[in-house]
Amino acid sequence: MTQTLRSLSTGPLVLVGMIVLAALSRLLPHPPNFSPIEAVGLFGGAFFARRGWALAVPLLAMLVSDIVLGMVNGGLYADYFLNAHFVAIYVSIVLCCLLGFALRGRANAGNVLGASLAGSVLFYLTTNFATWLSADATLGDACAHGLTACYVAGLPFFQWTVLGTLFYSAALFGGFALLRARLPQLRTQTA
Repeated sequence: MTQTLRSLSTGPLVLVGMIVLAALSRLLPHPPNFSPIEAVGLFGGAFFARRGWALAVPLLAMLVSDIVLGMVNGGLYADYFLNAHFVAIYVSIVLCCLLGFALRGRANAGNVLGASLAGSVLFYLTTNFATWLSADATLGDACAHGLTACYVAGLPFFQWTVLGTLFYSAALFGGFALLRARLPQLRTQTA
């Protein structure tokens, strides 16, 4: 009985801990868009047995990291919570969770690589579309000149999105695979 209770609580706690740590890594210095945003969605979608947890944990972890970033950056970051870009990032997390559902029971290196690349493209398309929607021509924003111009302006950041997603996906999926090899209670689908 005790072993059953321990295995029921260990898996979800490990997943939550890994996702929260990845999300909080955004506080460390990093290139623009080199972040765990897509990877936490993929990881949560792949390993939480309950879809509600798979969606809620990455979203809440990213919200916590956004709030901490807001506190660290002061009033400048507060505007972030009030624009379309904020919504687009959270939509991207949900889309990555949905991609993660396709990885359930199939999270090998090739599938994670494919899902990471697809998640990066979804993030690029979604967030640049939101940037275009909120473009202000009076500020001389390149996105005020059209959607294509907005996507072109976002290309320098796309490379960092891909690299960040690949890095964090490797860390999360690889780290969890190592933990599963050592801890038998993590071998089944969790929470």
